[in-house]
Amino acid sequence: MKKMLIVGLLLATTTFAFAQTDTLAVKLKKQAETTGASGNNELKINLIYAIAAFPELTYERIIKDDMSVGVSVLVGLEKNSEYAFGFIPHYRVYFGAKKANGFFIEGNAAVISNREEYHNYGVHDYISYPPGYYPTYQDISKTYTNFGLGAAAGAKFLTKNGFVGEIYLGVGRLFGNNHLEAYVRSGITIGKRF
Repeated sequence: MKKMLIVGLLLATTTFAFAQTDTLAVKLKKQAETTGASGNNELKINLIYAIAAFPELTYERIIKDDMSVGVSVLVGLEKNSEYAFGFIPHYRVYFGAKKANGFFIEGNAAVISNREEYHNYGVHDYISYPPGYYPTYQDISKTYTNFGLGAAAGAKFLTKNGFVGEIYLGVGRLFGNNHLEAYVRSGITIGKRF
């Protein structure tokens, strides 16, 4: 009789213990869903580029726990900004233990428009002028658009309430016939997962 009572007590204890772990896991999952940490979408802004007057906004979609796709768009706000426009789709692979978190590597493609400004003196360059006379010139601005491929590496950090922060660095090669041959892919971003 004692053996049956001990076996029954052990079975009840293990059933109760398994029920507690399941309840805890369900509670943690529900808490992550309500705070947004388990979402599959992220919207971020690059702080470094925003300070440099060509803000970059990024949308990222998590397709698996360890990979995502996204697109970054940057626009040059000032006339003398190096970049006029940039459209950079990217693919990331994550190596962290959590969903789309930790160290990552990125492959990207880019469509970059850059501005070049110069002074056009026209035919005035070959004419001699009397002392004190300065020829007029015209400011000319040209925009070139090129396609490129690149790579980057970085790390993403996620808070319990769904806010994300990233730091990454990379470079890409532009294919075209203008003076800009490469683009930098770098940033310190903040955003929200939803």
